[in-house]
Amino acid sequence: MDDTACYTCPHCGEPIDLPVDASAGPHQRFTDDCPVCCNPNVIRVEFDDEGNASATAEAE
Repeated sequence: MDDTACYTCPHCGEPIDLPVDASAGPHQRFTDDCPVCCNPNVIRVEFDDEGNASATAEAE
């Protein structure tokens, strides 16, 4: 089971490692500021059947 996922910030293009928590459900959506450029992103985290996480981001 992964406890981190990586996404690319749509504003600055930097790869961002994100701590994730599977106990919040297999399909998560939230807004978070990029730690590099501080712009807001809508983050989607999905967990597969083995508990591996993947994340995507779009500009808010």
